[in-house]
Amino acid sequence: MPTDFHARIAAELADIDAQGLTKPERVIASRQGPVIEVGGRQVLNFCANNYLGLAGDQRIVDAAKAAADRRGAGTASVRFICGTQDIHKELEAAIAGYLGFEDAILFAAAFDANGGLFEPLFGEEDAIVSDSLNHASIIDGVRLCKAKRYRFANSDMDELESRLKEAREAGARNIVIATDGAFSMDGYIAKLDEIRVLADRYDALIMVDDCHATGFLGPQGRGSFAHHGVKIDFLSGTFGKALGGAMGGFICASAPVVQLLKQRARPYLFSNALAPAVCGASMEAIRIAQGSEGDALRTRLSANAHRYRMAMTDAGFDLLPGEHPIIPVMLGDAKLAQTLAARMLELGVYVIGFSFPVVPRGAARIRTQMSAAHTFEHIDQTVEAFKQAGKELGVI
Repeated sequence: MPTDFHARIAAELADIDAQGLTKPERVIASRQGPVIEVGGRQVLNFCANNYLGLAGDQRIVDAAKAAADRRGAGTASVRFICGTQDIHKELEAAIAGYLGFEDAILFAAAFDANGGLFEPLFGEEDAIVSDSLNHASIIDGVRLCKAKRYRFANSDMDELESRLKEAREAGARNIVIATDGAFSMDGYIAKLDEIRVLADRYDALIMVDDCHATGFLGPQGRGSFAHHGVKIDFLSGTFGKALGGAMGGFICASAPVVQLLKQRARPYLFSNALAPAVCGASMEAIRIAQGSEGDALRTRLSANAHRYRMAMTDAGFDLLPGEHPIIPVMLGDAKLAQTLAARMLELGVYVIGFSFPVVPRGAARIRTQMSAAHTFEHIDQTVEAFKQAGKELGVI
């Protein structure tokens, strides 16, 4: 092997570490939940996407086991060859019905869903207008498409309208506005009510990635579009967060759009079907989320987020404003974020420092996330740990 290649890789890793940008992987030796085992001890977990607290729920586990017992570990094939089982069709119907769409298509991951959406539907004659803070999977999906690309500043409706005007004046056949429903690093909720007005004015379609909204935002937890009471054209989402915490993604849309994606979306055509256990777990999570128990979990999640946000603000921490259970603690410096996260773990709280390239340079943070499984006692203990660590490191 060429020695210069390995020397370059080693130097790049050393540079990443020197800047405080190394992202450590801490091994968890328990189920996902509000309390987890890390390094042989129990710690509070405040950085998971486990919004409804279902990832470790025994009912979800039992549903996964039952599905594996009935349909095996997996299909050993892609969907169109011999990889479609009845449980895949059941999950597609369940997620489409829950979210109010005609049909749905499953993917191995939500990243694949966004990677497979644009290229089959839009070509050189079309235009995609994308929010600047969109998830990397949307960015990569748009890159795979030949449509003309436009970009607008996060939730800036004036700039969005300017880009829509440009696209329309340039003669675009179809225009699609692409946005996260809730932005994962900041907890901002997209202004879909205002986007809907502009889409109608400029005859544009709307695509929303609702990975950080499905299950807990809006009536019945149907997501950011339901939160704003508007209709959209394409919705991508995941079963890896509020809906059970396993893995797998989906796109909900009209039946013809889903049928075309099943013929042309490369991540769908060339990836194995979702494991039956994932399908079983996800359907049980949907059952819980759309019912009265889901309403109770969403109420608890909102109360937890409010209590934590108020306590951290009173303690003097710099938080991004919002109503989402993603609550970033802004620090600015990457090394400080990593140091504070490490000290928090010593104090019994598992959180992670986020820095470039996950967030912009100079915007390092600890992204804390609330779960319906947290208790007020968990929250109060975490705030006290933040106060101790923050004072030690000069943050507050």
